[in-house]
Amino acid sequence: MLTRRSFLGSVAALPLIGTRTPWLPASERLTVGFIGVGMMGRYHLDALLGRSEIEVVAVCDVAKERLDGEVGKVETRYAERKRSGSWKGVAAYGDFRELLAHADLDAVVIATPDHGHAIQCLLAARARKHIYCEKPLTHTVAEGRRIVTEVAANQVVFQTGSQQRSEFGGHFRKAVEYVWNGRIGRLKTIRIGVGTPPRPCDLPDQDTPAGTNWDLWLGPAPERAYHEVLCPRGVHGHYPLWRHYQEYAGGGLADMGAHHFDIAQWAMETDAGGPVEIIPPEHPEKGEGLRFVYANGVTMFHNAFEGDVRADCVFEGEDGVILVGRGGIASRPDSILAEPLGEDARRVLPSDNHHTNWIEAIRSGTPTICTAEIGHRSATICHLANLGYRLGRTLSWDPAREQFVKDDEANALLSRVARGDWAKI
Repeated sequence: MLTRRSFLGSVAALPLIGTRTPWLPASERLTVGFIGVGMMGRYHLDALLGRSEIEVVAVCDVAKERLDGEVGKVETRYAERKRSGSWKGVAAYGDFRELLAHADLDAVVIATPDHGHAIQCLLAARARKHIYCEKPLTHTVAEGRRIVTEVAANQVVFQTGSQQRSEFGGHFRKAVEYVWNGRIGRLKTIRIGVGTPPRPCDLPDQDTPAGTNWDLWLGPAPERAYHEVLCPRGVHGHYPLWRHYQEYAGGGLADMGAHHFDIAQWAMETDAGGPVEIIPPEHPEKGEGLRFVYANGVTMFHNAFEGDVRADCVFEGEDGVILVGRGGIASRPDSILAEPLGEDARRVLPSDNHHTNWIEAIRSGTPTICTAEIGHRSATICHLANLGYRLGRTLSWDPAREQFVKDDEANALLSRVARGDWAKI
């Protein structure tokens, strides 16, 4: 097995085009490793473990209890499938860099806290592994552009875990298609209902439990002592609250914003762009929300609804309104959705299962429904909102250059220097 140091050196020396074909024929089983098996990691592992075209060959987590539990699950499931009574063959790793060096590994699923995504994606791309990475894709804007560049250079298939583009009854897909086909007339306003910005971490110190690699959990984040709110002890059945702290994530705003802002960008056809202005609320105590202004004339609000017109995503046009959430879709007036779209209507990319879409893209070499570029741009909206609230003033944004216009203070917050040797990646 490669040491961490030798692995990093070997990855840096990889050519852009490897000897192994990046696309797999349908006859070959896709070998997959899992980086992070907390709540979302276990969800993805369970979903893929039962698929005949997938072979789970490696699992990684910083907590030994979680790692051992999932390795045991894989071995039990495969023993049942093979009817042999026992099965050994999945590798257990405490360090994701060692997993990436695993022989005969085609792809990885990354389901770790947000602050670790970028480095894990960069090293996976350099190792030429196809990637499924949870949302929000990044912790800073600059990280996203690095991921997009590395993925393209190494010709790997990338899926951002924005499952609303594929699943949840197809409600979001239908909303986007009806907006695209003019059912509400010219789109004027979008209202997105998600949580609040993150706050600095102020948790007290705790002793690190045995079997947990706390230093590796921190990764590029600033040094601090362990706390179970950030990295729960053992196998947990809840979503950890590292999401609330700005050292590791973007708060509730980014946690669900990466889903709902993503749908808004899709509907506006700005998957490769973004707003030109971010305006914080003048009277937040009155329920006013931050605004994004787009060059196409659309204004998007964060948490600013009028009357009973409330949903995860509200699209307001000259001729009506579409309200959509995970539980359903509605319109005002009802007639907007009453008549199906015609055969010549514009349609979104077909996909009713996010994992299937990723697997099919690996087979065919075609883009996924939520590429690295799309995931980066959707995460950027969350980052811009958080910076708008943090700085408390209007910001002018150039989506092509991915820089604030003549604003050195704001531009300095688009990236973060990684801790220790992580800065060398």
